[in-house]
This record gives sequence, structure tokens and C-alpha cells, in this order.
Amino acid sequence: MFPSYDVIVVGAGHAGCEAAAAAANMGSRVLLVTMNMQTIAQMSCNPAMGGIAKGQIVREIDALGGYSGIITDQSMIQFRMLNRSKGPAMWSPRAQNDRMLFAAKWREALEQTPNVDFYQDMVKGLLVKDGHCYGVVTGLGHEIKSKAVVLTNGTFLNGVMHIGDKQFGGGRVAERAATGITEQLVTLGFESDRLKTGTPPRIDGRSLDYSKMEEQKGDEEITGFSYMEVEKITPSQQRSCWITYTHGEVHEALKTGFDRSPMFQGRIQGVGPRYCPSIEDKINRFAERERHQLFVEPEGWNTVEIYVNGFSTSLPEDVQYKALQMVPGFENCRMFRPGYAIEYDYFPPTQLQFSLETKQVQNLFFAGQINGTTGYEEAACQGLIAGMNAHLKANGQPPFVLKRSEAYIGVLIDDLINKGTEEPYRMFTSRAEFRTLLRQDNADLRLTEKSYRLGLASQERMEKVQAKQEGVAKVKAILKELPLDPEDINHLLEEKNSAPLTQRQRAWQILLRPSLDLWSMKNKVQKVAQALQEFSREVLEQAEIQIKYEVYIEKENELVKKMSQLEDLVIPDAFDYSKLVSLSSEARQKFNKIRPRTLGQASRISGVNPSDVQILMVYMGR
Repeated sequence: MFPSYDVIVVGAGHAGCEAAAAAANMGSRVLLVTMNMQTIAQMSCNPAMGGIAKGQIVREIDALGGYSGIITDQSMIQFRMLNRSKGPAMWSPRAQNDRMLFAAKWREALEQTPNVDFYQDMVKGLLVKDGHCYGVVTGLGHEIKSKAVVLTNGTFLNGVMHIGDKQFGGGRVAERAATGITEQLVTLGFESDRLKTGTPPRIDGRSLDYSKMEEQKGDEEITGFSYMEVEKITPSQQRSCWITYTHGEVHEALKTGFDRSPMFQGRIQGVGPRYCPSIEDKINRFAERERHQLFVEPEGWNTVEIYVNGFSTSLPEDVQYKALQMVPGFENCRMFRPGYAIEYDYFPPTQLQFSLETKQVQNLFFAGQINGTTGYEEAACQGLIAGMNAHLKANGQPPFVLKRSEAYIGVLIDDLINKGTEEPYRMFTSRAEFRTLLRQDNADLRLTEKSYRLGLASQERMEKVQAKQEGVAKVKAILKELPLDPEDINHLLEEKNSAPLTQRQRAWQILLRPSLDLWSMKNKVQKVAQALQEFSREVLEQAEIQIKYEVYIEKENELVKKMSQLEDLVIPDAFDYSKLVSLSSEARQKFNKIRPRTLGQASRISGVNPSDVQILMVYMGR
């Protein structure tokens, strides 16, 4: 019934979809196995993509030739560029999406990818022999063979949902859990553990009083996520989100359910996300706070369903409802379904290589929440890398690995395999030591050529990057030479509260002033407009960032060079750490477990001291 595949992807969430698309677009024959064909690319939690650091990840996925950026642009109902008041390294795109349209566009994209086949069934086991994975076993008893397997099981591995003192098996509301895989992997020598995540109640938007909330509109300019030309909504078409707040009475009402809370009664063993706590966790941990912000988010163009961002909870349904009715604007709210917590199995990611292939079993890759991450964007980027590397492994080619200095995706994977995680991992800009280099505006310049060489990023995408590079170089050359007299620009300087010119200056020098930007100069200074009329806003913005932040970018590039000296020092595979009696016992234990590839990787392992790295360097004859 089934042919042999190059790559089988298990699970069709954000990680699974990107993995299947990447492997197929690189030339592999792919089978995507999912328990429900109607929930491909489901936005299980909030109907949004991007945000702080997450927006950078989506742009990196797009630059590499993944689909998340394109589909986000096609299904957005609102767009905002966060942190515009800060430097460009902090700018982060975020979109509110139509939940159903997002999933429909993903399925459409996958169905139009010639090398992807689909099959609806549960995968209950893996075909493994002599430490190599060569396929899967489904719930209906089919053995399907392949050269590589990517597991992207999300929250479905032995998933248990909690609402107050009620609990029931499932991987998502109204969907059953997946069983069998954890148990088999443990017998193969894998270590597993439990994590928890949660979701808020969904509300009927017709029952809300928006006059009691603050309106949050979208941006007047929609940049979007994809570097390709994707048809997007216009600014005037955007749907608003709204902001309201809890208060003391809401908190007291929530506390009445603490004696039935699965979290406080110990029925939930898994650790929840530190940076996205439940509402009961917030009022317990931050008792001094008089109120907590809630974002009231529409779920799409043609639905009245509302997502209450900030009110994730597993308290009893009656307590959730009573407390919500005390929130301003929610006095007459009607609930579509209550919030719930879900507990599921994950595998500590120190058991992975940089390619996301497991150390214990060859040709087996993990991506997404199975590795202990949280968030669509973190899952999607792992899926992309796992899919690329599953294709490369199936074809006997070396793995594709991104360094910390090259991408947020590189930071995420490096953090996971070196430090592991005991709580759901979420990406922040603060996790990246080279964030001036890893901006959302230059992901295409950083990554597209790498992907193009591997056969994933298209020729069209590569040509766009080359045109952008050439345009930026031309703009910088023009600005270095373009002379501006006081009468040319003083009207703009006065408007920007900047000191007027008293003599001629080059446009480059004037642009270095903090209050000035190139777009304003083009719009309001005739000489600049004439010189730059052929260039797009994207090219002008990139040129401006490179000019204004040149010193900082150079400093980070120097740091990268220094760090890369350690990255280039490769540790032999058979290195015997037990001989290094000078090492701390913790370092010896961690080195033996993680088996770092380079001294750079060794230096970033949690619990390893600089002196341990120096000892290792000496023993390596360096």
C-alpha cells in the first residue's frame, strides 16, 4: 500500500508543516502523517505570529525558504512593528491572524508541493534496527519505511488536559492524545520528562462592551514578514485588538477556586512556561500587583470568537466564568469554551545534535515542543532545520547548522542542546549576544544564500537578495558623495529640532544625526529625492541602518571573529574526558553527556567554568 519514502514527518503542527515543506522542496519524497487532516497548522493557542524575537525567527524562516512568513502575510488581520521607539536590533514584527485562514493557507501550500503525500493515522511506534530509524508503525498497523523520520508531536505525547478537578486524556481540546512513542523511546535509552502549558477561555465577541476597553489599532504601514511579494491587507482593512485589565475583585474571585486548582493541588507535575504564566500563577506569584493586562484578540475576519490573551487558566469552569464577568467590558460575556492546562511528554534536548538528529538513534530527528520549546515560531524554525537535515541525511550529505552569530534559530538550537531546558523554552532578544547583527530587516542578507546553495531558497528569492544588496551599496555610495547646502535641508532640520547647517555637508554625515531618517530626507529634500528616486523603502531603510549603526556592527563582527576561534577548535569524537582529573566533576559529567563538537560549544554548556575550558584546551595540545 505504501511506497518507501525519503522522509516521514510525524505531526502536522507548525514544526511538522515546515519540516515537510523543506524536505520536499529540497527534493525528498515526503509523507506527512497526522491524526487529523482537518487540523493541519492549527493555531492551538493565540491567533498571532511574531512578537519580540519571535518576529525575527519568522523572518529567518522566510529568508531560508520556509512558508511561515508567506502564510502569516496572507492571513493577517492586523500588523504591528513592536519596539519602533528602540534601535533596529529590537524591532520585532507581529501579526494578528485569521486562525482558520492561516490553517487553510498552510494546507493549500502543502498540497501544492509536489513531493508531499498525506496520511491520517496515529503513529504509535518507530521502526528501529541497530541504532538506525527506518520508518514508523501506525495505529492501523501499517509499517511505512523511510530513510529518515522527523517527530513533531507537539503536546500530544501522553497528553492530559486539566480543567479544575476534571482531567481527561488529549493532545488538544476535542482531540485524543498520542501513545506508544514515549514508551518505546525510553526503552531505546532516551530520557523523557513532563511539561505543562495552558490556554485561556474563548469568548463570544458579541457579548463584550468594547467602550470600556482601550483600542489597539494596527500600524499605518504594513511591512509584513516575507521578503517576497505577498498580497497583504491594506492598513485601513485591519481589525483592532483591545486592552482591558483585571483588578482586586477579579483576583479574589479566582482565589476561590485555588482549592480545586490542579496546579496548586499537585495534580499537574509538569513545569509551566515562566514567561507566559496562567492567571492564577500571576496573582499567586505577583501578589503585590493590583491588576494584570489582558489583550482581547479577534480570531478572524468572519468569526465572533475572541481570544483573551493573558487569562490562561486551568481553574474550574465556574470560577473562570465568575472572574471574567468582573473584568471591565466582560460583564455580560458568554463563554464558548473554558481555558485548560495540558501536560505532555518531552525529551530533554541535550540528547540532540546540532542538526536536531538524536544522538541515540540515527536518522531520527526531533522538532518543536517535543524538545521543550513553547511557541509556534520556535517550533516552526526547528521543523525547518530538522526537515532540511533529514533530507541531507537521507542523501548522504553533511548537516546544515546555523551558528549563534548567524541567526536567532542558531541561538535557539545552541541553547537547547547545550543547556537543555526544564521549563518551556521561549526566545527573547536578550538570549542573543549578537542581536545588532541578527535584526529582522537583514535576515535575507544573512541566510538566503546559504539556503539557496542547498537547494531550498528559490532562484527568484536569491535574485531579490542580490538586487537588495546592490541597491544598498548604491545608496550608501550616493550619500557619501551627495553635497547638501544649508538652504537644501535646514527646513527639515528645523522641523526635527536639529541644529541648522552653516556650511555644506555630505548627506551621509547629516543622516548620522539621531533625529533624522532617510525616508524623511527623501520626501522633504529635493536633492535627496532626485538622487534616490529609483530605490524602494526597504533598500533605503537597510542602507540607513548600516550607516547609522556601522560602528556597533563592526564591534559585534570583531567579537564574532574572536568567538569563532574557539568554534574552529574541534574536539575529537573519541576524546576521553575521564582522563582529565583536573576538570570539575560537573564539567566531566556534562562533557560526557553532551559530547561537544568544539571548544566554543563546550564553553557554553551550563555548569562549565572558564577554567574547565582552559584545561580542555591544554589537553587538546592547544
